[in-house]
Amino acid sequence: MTSKLDPNLNVGFLLHDVSRLLRALFDERAQDFGLTRAQWRVLVHLAAREGLKQRELAEILEIDNVTLGRHIDRLERDGWLERQPDPADRRAWLLYLTERARPTLSKMEDLAVRTQGDAMRGLTDAERETMVRMLMKMKDNIGAARIMEATD
Repeated sequence: MTSKLDPNLNVGFLLHDVSRLLRALFDERAQDFGLTRAQWRVLVHLAAREGLKQRELAEILEIDNVTLGRHIDRLERDGWLERQPDPADRRAWLLYLTERARPTLSKMEDLAVRTQGDAMRGLTDAERETMVRMLMKMKDNIGAARIMEATD
């Protein structure tokens, strides 16, 4: 019996497969940097907004504060970021990259660009821009649907 839902044409399955393959390729290439993809993601978002509180960064990353806390503990222990006291709130810490992190982030960014380029080989610039716009729209639609369902 055949299914009406062809997994080769299902957007959810395709997005999952492409994401999994992209992550696997990136992980293979990034092994020598000493950072997990999750840690790299923390550092990339922090690099764009240094001085954030952990809670703020957790919201941006859409992960819970405890999970982020474990990443931050390891990143701080390994010398990738540092916590500094928040002068406005004695209970809070502000997060900053260390000098050690900056050149590694630059190299990993180059690796990410190369990996993304390999994934998008054969697409025109217009196709790439369209795909990004469509994915952003899908992300917004899913977020809106989740909000609507949470208020029902």
